[in-house]
Formats: sequence, C-alpha cells, structure tokens
Amino acid sequence: MSAMGRHDVLLRPVISEKSVAETERNNYTFAVARDANKHQIKAAVESEFKVTVLGVRVLTVKPKQKRRGRRQMGTVPGWRKAVVTVAPGQKIELFEAV
Repeated sequence: MSAMGRHDVLLRPVISEKSVAETERNNYTFAVARDANKHQIKAAVESEFKVTVLGVRVLTVKPKQKRRGRRQMGTVPGWRKAVVTVAPGQKIELFEAV
C-alpha cells in the first residue's frame, strides 16, 4: 500500500441523477484513487468537509468498450467510486450547489 496524502484520495465528486438523489439520504458519491481503502476515504472526507462519516461503500466501475470510428474499438478506462454516508443533519456543501 502506498502512502498517499488525504488530498490524493478524493479525485472528484460524481454528479449524476442517481447520486444527486442519494444526497437526500445523506449518501455522497466520489471518484477515488484506485488503491485507496475505506479507512483512507473516511479520513479524507472527514478532514476535507468537516463532517462525521458513518459508513463507506467502495466499488470498481469496470472498463467499457466504445467504438472509435467504423471498425476500430477502444476502451473507456475503469475507475473506482465510493459512496459515503454522513451523520444525519450534516451536509456536504459541494453537492448543494447542483
């Protein structure tokens, strides 16, 4: 396991229809580094947004094949995302602007 800083763990928030709907239930979705574990993700969210994290669920989005032209196939790279549950009454302001 590589030593990564807290700023290296969270890459970006995932803004989709499903993830925005989940914010009503205090679940926030982030794209995270491939080698980050749940403890590192929890520490990064708590220090970055000053909230209490109750749970972290992590999943890997598999790479998909896409057509690049008429005959040539390419791939969209896979990535890893984390769904973070925060304590009731707390919010992450980054998602409130959407």
